[in-house]
Amino acid sequence: MHREDILQALEQLVPKEIIKVDEPLKRYTYTETGGKADYYVSPTTNEDVQKIVRFAYEHDIPVTYLGNGSNIIIREGGIRGIVLSLLELNHIEVSDTSIIAGSGAAIIDVSRKARDYSLTGLEFACGIPGSIGGAVFMNAGAYGGEVKYCIDYALCVDEKGTLHQLTTNELELDYRNSIVQQKHLVVVEAAFTLTPGDQKEIQAVMDDLTERRESKQPLEYPSCGSVFQRPPGHFAGKLIQDSGLQGHRIGGVEVSTKHAGFMVNVDQGTATDYENLIHHVQQVVKEKFDVDLNTEVRIIGEQPTEA
Repeated sequence: MHREDILQALEQLVPKEIIKVDEPLKRYTYTETGGKADYYVSPTTNEDVQKIVRFAYEHDIPVTYLGNGSNIIIREGGIRGIVLSLLELNHIEVSDTSIIAGSGAAIIDVSRKARDYSLTGLEFACGIPGSIGGAVFMNAGAYGGEVKYCIDYALCVDEKGTLHQLTTNELELDYRNSIVQQKHLVVVEAAFTLTPGDQKEIQAVMDDLTERRESKQPLEYPSCGSVFQRPPGHFAGKLIQDSGLQGHRIGGVEVSTKHAGFMVNVDQGTATDYENLIHHVQQVVKEKFDVDLNTEVRIIGEQPTEA
């Protein structure tokens, strides 16, 4: 289909106001990098997500799902096809010991809602900047907690636009992995089963975790969070620090001097700067310690065309 035909078809499927053409994606990423999306669509209902995905499948148009962009690097060449933003699916509902949240809801907000209702089990997420969809996608975790320990089910749309309810076991949640990744599903909603607790104790845990995070992580700069997965038997940040790479800079991006596991955008850095720095760090750590560092951050999009 031609670009104009795709736009016309989308406008017949969903409200025109949720569609943007040639939208700069740097507006939606924590690294403040990224080229343009051919079509940036922000559905407000699960049904609209299904319509868009089904349309894309039937016409062989690529679809990329985007949450709040906290753990992603988008290249300057942008993304072809449809970028489906899930941020408007942000409802949070509490019923007894259960919380149901839309994919676009911030997991920090969900953890705070749990605290407000004296429910324990999501304290670990009080400092994770991702959305619920992203958290399920990668089984987000911190300070000993993980999504898999408290999730009940997730509503997911497959590549054909069909809605499925997947249980904890069916989600196959593992370290920074899930069936959502493997089968290119998109999460539209997730339900968590928590435990009644004492609100003051819950708040105390959250305060402690927040203080630990703020004291160790370079939150004053744009970044994509923790860049690398934890290698078996090692800590990525320690390997990078022991390699003497803290402060090493390529373009506008440098290895944080505050936490070696982070790379920060200190001076109008680009996605290319991020990628080059990632590859350099991987190479040096491999040479010094014979350890492979695998990225936790997702790197997507087209390489920029040569001028």
